[in-house]
Amino acid sequence: MRVLCAFPEAMPSSNSRPPACLTPVALFLALLLHLSLSSQAGDRRPLPVDRVPGLKEKTLILLDVSTKNPVRTVNENFLSLQLDPSIIHDGWLDFLSSKRLVTLARGLSPAFLRFGGKRTDFLQFQNLRNPAKSRGGPGPDYYLKNYEDDIVRSDVALDKQKGCKIAQHPDVMLELQREKAAQMHLVLLKEQFSNTYSNLILTARSLDKLYNFADCSGLHLIFALNALCRNPNNSWNSSSALSLLKYSASKKYNISWELGNEPNNYRTMHGRAVNGSQLGKDYIQLKSLLQPIRIYSRASLYGPNIGRPRKNVIALLDGFMKVAGSTVDAVTWQHCYIDGRVVKVMDFLKTRLLDTLSDQIRKIQKVVNTYTPGKKIWLEGVVTTSAGGTNNLSDSYAAGFLWLNTLGMLANQGIDVVIRHSFFDHGYNHLVDQNFNPLPDYWLSLLYKRLIGPKVLAVHVAGLQRKPRPGRVIRDKLRIYAHCTNHHNHNYVRGSITLFIINLHRSRKKIKLAGTLRDKLVHQYLLQPYGQEGLKSKSVQLNGQPLVMVDDGTLPELKPRPLRAGRTLVIPPVTMGFYVVKNVNALACRYR
Repeated sequence: MRVLCAFPEAMPSSNSRPPACLTPVALFLALLLHLSLSSQAGDRRPLPVDRVPGLKEKTLILLDVSTKNPVRTVNENFLSLQLDPSIIHDGWLDFLSSKRLVTLARGLSPAFLRFGGKRTDFLQFQNLRNPAKSRGGPGPDYYLKNYEDDIVRSDVALDKQKGCKIAQHPDVMLELQREKAAQMHLVLLKEQFSNTYSNLILTARSLDKLYNFADCSGLHLIFALNALCRNPNNSWNSSSALSLLKYSASKKYNISWELGNEPNNYRTMHGRAVNGSQLGKDYIQLKSLLQPIRIYSRASLYGPNIGRPRKNVIALLDGFMKVAGSTVDAVTWQHCYIDGRVVKVMDFLKTRLLDTLSDQIRKIQKVVNTYTPGKKIWLEGVVTTSAGGTNNLSDSYAAGFLWLNTLGMLANQGIDVVIRHSFFDHGYNHLVDQNFNPLPDYWLSLLYKRLIGPKVLAVHVAGLQRKPRPGRVIRDKLRIYAHCTNHHNHNYVRGSITLFIINLHRSRKKIKLAGTLRDKLVHQYLLQPYGQEGLKSKSVQLNGQPLVMVDDGTLPELKPRPLRAGRTLVIPPVTMGFYVVKNVNALACRYR
């Protein structure tokens, strides 16, 4: 074997010098000797490296916030909720009076509650008082009969209460309901995949329960009426809607209204298409129905709740805005991030996926501003995954990155309200599961409601951008948003600022607060997964403490972790959190 050696340029010319080239065996022995000496050194540590005097250790990111004027101001009810009419089918509507559900919903107030979804356009109102005769179910067996009797007894008990009607359902009753809902879940999925939907009957009793839930929870109800009731000339048949309007008016229910759900899908769902101009005429007709009813003469009207703004959908919106743009109080559309084929948790962490919403916002804004500049725009029915979501994924901690980024992006781009699908129903996109336990996105939403105010502030960051390589796009894995702190939160004086930060990097990031934020006290609310499942966990911890409801059914206290003034924020890898910078005295945040 030939050994090649590199000789030094200068070497003492002595015959006793060591050989300039060692054989591989000698190299191996030298390495063993070095390791042996190292092990004998014990706890001796290398000497510290002297730093250059006056040179500070470089921080990766410097962060400042503009505090004089907000860049946007969104609705006080910016984060709002949705209930799908499928809860009539699977029976969960009868349990909306549960004390636990009302407590959870009340935690997210003030907010809108939209009652709408795919089954909106198969909903018929009938002024019936006995729900047991009109309710569908798995079959008339002994257990179901007892279950129906329990529902009727519960209704009688609710009727005797004054004001807010709250129920405590026995565990056996809830277990029977879960069994029924599991069977109906398969039926609902089959309908959704085959695009053949059965009609739903909304009784007067069911409407009473729905409104009681919204009213007790501090939510304002938005009811989406059936738009697929059509006359032979394809105009809207308003007979069922008029019956519902008259009943709700007789009960003095404070409701806002909407007509239909995703009208761009009517041809697929019903075999009958409705173009934008016809839908605009239908909204004008609905407006004319509301005006003679005293309680609804000034009721808000929202629509047209279109789907993803592809070419045909944009054409429908254009036709609608041309005819009825001035009729609605806000223009609404829906967004779904991923189809139901998600198979791995990392799909929720892709920055490309997080950014898909931005282009849709611009498309909607372009059409709306063409006809009604300055008209409010809402995103209704936003979901992470379609077809009811994916178990252990869309209901896990990982899905929160999409949800929190959605909230930040929409507020920054001027969307007035975002309605989350769904607060509670079948599937896996909800905030509360069928055991009435809050899921990670609920705790995320609760923190957002407690800490984030409607005024959006501009963020200035230095040290975050990297130079892109040829042919490669750098997508931001560290996302920082800033708002004035919620003025209803009495733990913080006006003028405080709340940051919420998403770190999708697999390494921690250091953020040095600069400018107006320098040397201010900070309260940290760091959300991390709790348990062995990691990102797939359905439980979360706040600052290291697991978040669970208190035994008496109330919400826990959300305690911050105070950080020392001037301390660099250390954001752990693949986490999200809120940071309240106290006593900034921000001019934009001192007044409502």
